[in-house]
Amino acid sequence: MLDQTKKDKPSGLPMGATRFAEPGVPVIRGVNWAGFLALYWKEVRRFFKVQLQTVWAPSITTLLFLVIFTVAMGRGDRSVLGVPFADFIAPGLICMGMLQNAFANSSFSMLVGKIQGTIIDYLTPPLSVGELLAALVASSMTRAFLVGFAVWLAMFIWPGVHVGVTHWWAVLWFGIMGSAMLSFLGVLTSIWAEKFDHAAAVTNFVVAPLALLSGTFYSIDRLAPAFQAVSHANPFFYAISGFRYGFLGVADSPIYIGALVLLAINIGLATICYFLLKSGWKIKS
Repeated sequence: MLDQTKKDKPSGLPMGATRFAEPGVPVIRGVNWAGFLALYWKEVRRFFKVQLQTVWAPSITTLLFLVIFTVAMGRGDRSVLGVPFADFIAPGLICMGMLQNAFANSSFSMLVGKIQGTIIDYLTPPLSVGELLAALVASSMTRAFLVGFAVWLAMFIWPGVHVGVTHWWAVLWFGIMGSAMLSFLGVLTSIWAEKFDHAAAVTNFVVAPLALLSGTFYSIDRLAPAFQAVSHANPFFYAISGFRYGFLGVADSPIYIGALVLLAINIGLATICYFLLKSGWKIKS
């Protein structure tokens, strides 16, 4: 009986002691889904507590663009790509609102932690770099789709505008790819920025011009060749053109090329974000 007790007891440990993992050996194996979901819901609740500012206000602003441009330029005989002008700009406005709000959410998350000294809340939980990045991007995409749905619903009941979906796969693919692209860009901005002015500079001098010059309000077929080349170098153009194709069934760019371009950009941005977060550049130092 005594011999059996000695065999069962871990060697080198007193009776009743628990053996812990060696330092540096991961205890949570695979994906830490509990930690990922905790951070995801924390970020979603953060922007949803002020939903009047983060969801409904951008929706109203985007709807005002529709009203202004249709009143100013949307005469009954005016059409673009063979569809009425209001129907042409409506899907682009939905996508533009999604892109801008995905960036706004992800560019704020870690930046406010750096400024307020609460960045440790992102660094100490048992989350891998990939899980941290995925939670930040997923929560930003959630805000983007909430804004997009709110804008679509308002346009659906708006007289004279038709926003029926023709190709669901295009709406989902380009909506996801576009929102992810701006979410990754927002994470990069929050890593680099040291104050809110830095993030505002990216918004004003990068995101806003690219969004407004993306073909949301016009077809690039009407531009001079030089400006068409500039538009094709704008990744926002592919997101909005493909998203519009999902509603209208027509686009002013090759759909599958745009889909692959956005996928490649997202892979590149995700890789950069991953290695910057892993290195701790401007976060841990």
